[in-house]
Amino acid sequence: MSRIELINASCADQTVDAVVNAANGGLRAGGGICGVIFKKAGMTELTEACKKYKTPLHDGDAVITPAFHMSNVKAIIHAVGPNFAVTPKAFQELFDAYYNSMKVLMENEYHSISFPLISAGIFGGALENPVAESTKQCLRAYREFTADYPDYEIDVKLCAFTVSEMQEAMKEYETMAAEVEEN
Repeated sequence: MSRIELINASCADQTVDAVVNAANGGLRAGGGICGVIFKKAGMTELTEACKKYKTPLHDGDAVITPAFHMSNVKAIIHAVGPNFAVTPKAFQELFDAYYNSMKVLMENEYHSISFPLISAGIFGGALENPVAESTKQCLRAYREFTADYPDYEIDVKLCAFTVSEMQEAMKEYETMAAEVEEN
């Protein structure tokens, strides 16, 4: 049975089939969770694996590489979240980053995945609440994915790294869970 849970932790520390890197379109090492994942996997190995993809990728795209030195995961899925400072209404692209990551997971016959809050940090731009928006789009993508592929079991961990992110994400998570129960 598929499930989704919100946890207060780093997605890079979860024992799952695939961890999601909040990637940039060039698939280069960056800051935040992207930098953490590149360091844990091995900067040289992951950089070389990413160079095999034709870049720049578009907002919402997701691709997969080996996990290299990350012993807690089998693969890394690189999801390109939109930069809301550049594209302030890129909600569909944010949804696509989550949804396409789940599709790549399924296409590789994996079942568990840990996400960071994509586009909730420096890519949050002028959004009033980037954490809430990222949480909402993850939940929407999970719902649509499980509706589109009801026979495919998926275990999703949405990871809010800081306490304040967890508090904001939990408000959105509880609101959306209540809406599901009403329908």
